Amino acid sequence: MLDRFAAYLKNRLAISEEQAMEAVSCLKTKSIKKGQILLNAGDTKSEAYFINSGLLRYYSIDEKGKEHIIQFAPEDWMLSDRDTSVFNEPAEFYIDAIEDTEVVIIKKDFFPAIKHIVPEILELNILMLHNSIRFSQKRLNMLLSATAEARYLDFIKLYPNLTLRVPQWMIASYLGITPESLSRVRKDLAKKNFRI
Repeated sequence: MLDRFAAYLKNRLAISEEQAMEAVSCLKTKSIKKGQILLNAGDTKSEAYFINSGLLRYYSIDEKGKEHIIQFAPEDWMLSDRDTSVFNEPAEFYIDAIEDTEVVIIKKDFFPAIKHIVPEILELNILMLHNSIRFSQKRLNMLLSATAEARYLDFIKLYPNLTLRVPQWMIASYLGITPESLSRVRKDLAKKNFRI
């Protein structure tokens, strides 16, 4: 079950199949049932998750109990909470499974520990961090300045296979709009002959 993560490393780094398999040999996989929580606010787990199959979401819950989805993580994505995994602080967010999911658990010391096998791994870790920052900046800008339609089209571009896998209310939460507003956006796009 580590083959997919080994392939992920091999595709992003100029390493051999043997290096990739040796690098992942110390990792473990975990099966998560739909609805199961991997991380609660207040937890101090310092793990990242590579998604072999299934779908996770990363979100917060405000004082009124409303959920605000920050990110979805489908197959071949990595997801972690920076508060816990980098700063050793309690999490402010939650991670749970939208579908039955299998993840590779990546402990905090994984990247430094395998640099003797794959010296390029630290560069990949830095690149993933920069991509995460870039994603967050773009997402913040979209939430502040883009129309609901533009945000929805960006969602489809970023997550092309999720519109049928994710309940509409979760997509609306991610977009920062109500489910009713999302329905209007979808109807307007249908009138323009837009196909998902």
